[in-house]
Amino acid sequence: MTDAGAPFPDGFVWGAATAAYQIEGAAQEDGRGISIWDTFSRTPGKVINGDTGDVACDHYHRYPDDVALMRELNLGAYRFSIAWPRIQPTGRTAGSERGLAFYDRLVDTLLEAGIEPWATLYHWDLPQPLEDDGGWPARDTGDAFATYADLVSRRLGDRVKHWITLNEPWCSAFLGYHLGIHAPGKTDLREALQASHGLLRAHGLAVPAIRANCPDGQVGITLNLTPAYPVDPEREGDRAAAHRFDGYFNRWFLDPIAGRDYPADMVEHYGEDAPTVLPGDRDAIAAPLDFLGVNYYAPAFLAEGGGDGPLGFRQQDPPGERTAMDWLVWPDGLHDLLRRLGRDYGGTFGPFYVTENGAAYDDPAPEGDRVPDPDRIRYLAGHLDACQRAIAGGVDLRGYFAWSLLDNYEWAFGYTKRFGIVHTDYETQRRTPKDSARWYARVAAANRVLPPE
Repeated sequence: MTDAGAPFPDGFVWGAATAAYQIEGAAQEDGRGISIWDTFSRTPGKVINGDTGDVACDHYHRYPDDVALMRELNLGAYRFSIAWPRIQPTGRTAGSERGLAFYDRLVDTLLEAGIEPWATLYHWDLPQPLEDDGGWPARDTGDAFATYADLVSRRLGDRVKHWITLNEPWCSAFLGYHLGIHAPGKTDLREALQASHGLLRAHGLAVPAIRANCPDGQVGITLNLTPAYPVDPEREGDRAAAHRFDGYFNRWFLDPIAGRDYPADMVEHYGEDAPTVLPGDRDAIAAPLDFLGVNYYAPAFLAEGGGDGPLGFRQQDPPGERTAMDWLVWPDGLHDLLRRLGRDYGGTFGPFYVTENGAAYDDPAPEGDRVPDPDRIRYLAGHLDACQRAIAGGVDLRGYFAWSLLDNYEWAFGYTKRFGIVHTDYETQRRTPKDSARWYARVAAANRVLPPE
């Protein structure tokens, strides 16, 4: 680890992140419509224990206390998402005053606490009527998203100055439409690829709408990116597998946003399943951005052959520490990823922000006002050290958002996985900052990585 006394750059953003469906609850209040996750979570066998986000962390009612907790933890920024079904219950209606008013209250409370709001417009909760009409593979959904982006940024753009269009479109497209383990639960590669294009087009259409309503703001997108390593760097097949995984997971989204079209090798590989791209789509997708949000959790080590699906590779991680999600703990992957982004895309996207990074562990129940979680502290310290090393190597990284502020609804895992730096008792809704939260608060105040205690 680098010298714990070395500071991060002046103005480095220290934050934490959440998502609407994972924490808000109030699923049937104030005119909120039904999302694809409401439908998916009620489908037998899709979510562990049949858990839903109907109540989640009840943030919709408890946000003032949650914001006060953020202030106590020295957070300078809070990344949250806006629930599309709260704003447009069908995805096409006029903006709901009650839905918009909730985010007015949240944003104002954050600003009063000295916390900068970072708003994500889409974190996977598509209004169900839009899915019924074709979902993300349908071009109309992208047009509807642009209207939604205009509605929200027109209402909040005088106060929210950092906007993220989409969170992790890879997950929306491939987990939702190909692998079927996220909403809407479909299993069609061609649909997934068309959904990926629909999502990127929606992003591109939203950018100018946000800029028009918030000319002094900054606009970006958040991608979940995974560095790909060959299991045996000396074996040509493993190197090819790693390159193909990189095309599937990373370049498929990075390249078109950077104005480079979809990677030619992947278009050839997908053949007739590749998405239909119409005139004007390329330029729309490549709308200039002010920053790129980077979500990193684990690397991938690839070997030739085997595995399921059409890509002809298999993952074969080396031995090492793993989280409760069975993900390899590999801080060097974040360093390598940031260096690669700076080298290959730094002139295109401007600065980078780590908009999610964190780990689920089997934390103990609170002991009074304390939840010891030394594994999470070590995880965060190692990845912050990786950030610091990347900055020292010339990467323009300007902020870090821990995932997540609260233990919350973890999608298909329901309430069985805890990523939060703050413990949530789902029966009482009591919040208890874990040791990692207290440590992270000291890190944010000092603007430097402190040794794990």
